[in-house]
Amino acid sequence: MQILRIDSASTGESSVSRELTQAILDHFRAAHPEATVIERDLVADPLPHIDEARTGAIRQPPEAHDAAMAEAFPAERAVLDEFLASDIVIVGAPMYNFTIPSQLKSWIDRLGVPRVTFAYEDGAPKGLAGGRRVIVASARGGAYEMGGPAEHQDSYLRDFFAFIGLPDVEFIRAEKTGFGPDVRAQAIEDAKAAIAEL
Repeated sequence: MQILRIDSASTGESSVSRELTQAILDHFRAAHPEATVIERDLVADPLPHIDEARTGAIRQPPEAHDAAMAEAFPAERAVLDEFLASDIVIVGAPMYNFTIPSQLKSWIDRLGVPRVTFAYEDGAPKGLAGGRRVIVASARGGAYEMGGPAEHQDSYLRDFFAFIGLPDVEFIRAEKTGFGPDVRAQAIEDAKAAIAEL
């Protein structure tokens, strides 16, 4: 078994999503002590935003690569292979300005690969990346209804993962963390209680 932990919060030790991804990882390590764990910190080791060469490396078959795409391909494909080799994927997703951090979007941009994680059949998309469990640690300073008018974080992640064949993403949420220390502490406690039920 392989567990992949993704962190994207830029707030360091004060990050709620990082505290939750650690708690989720600890939960699954206790259940699966034999598991291989891979931790990817997208702030300490950011992925570049995709450009022409990286886009081609990700989306075009190797025989269509030019020199720049061929050079980019190994690192780009390694991110995808790391995801596809994982049985459990833990994604730390704080809300920044109503959506996810750009560094998390850069990671996601490596996962949406035609003919690998999705395809089109009879005019409709078909996800090809099923077979793994995805748990999102969602942290928000305010209170938002999923899919509501100012919520483009959890709904985006739900829609993306469903598109590539993972419609049953699980969300652990800590909301209202900006409402003061007592509310924040309660939100984290409630989220950790939910983690214990995973």
